[in-house]
Amino acid sequence: MVLMSVLNNCLVSITNAEKRGKRQVLVRPASKVVIKFLSVMMKNGYIGEFEIVDDKRAGKIVVNLIGRINKVGIVSPRFDVALGDIEKWTVNLLPSRQFGHIVLTTSYGIMTHSEASRKGTGGKILGFFY
Repeated sequence: MVLMSVLNNCLVSITNAEKRGKRQVLVRPASKVVIKFLSVMMKNGYIGEFEIVDDKRAGKIVVNLIGRINKVGIVSPRFDVALGDIEKWTVNLLPSRQFGHIVLTTSYGIMTHSEASRKGTGGKILGFFY
């Protein structure tokens, strides 16, 4: 069986562990996009610290959960999002305006939709969490 999306596999593992009430989850394989996505989630207070375990292969990540995640997912394909279209995507993906984040990959790096609109840039949509 071939692994199609490393990011989707990671986020599904986190969601399932969160639903089961686990405190930690082991995510494999690790990638740069997964690490950046998790750091955005950690910066916004949805997960605790995470530790990257180098096993001389693809790597593993141990994520500490704090019980704040309701839903997390990716948007595939990675649609282009212009600065004016960010509001449309937030209405479609998030439950309300005050709640949740959309993660974009921009020329300034991977960031949330609010940071991207503050910096005045669009990008490609990676996923969302709330």
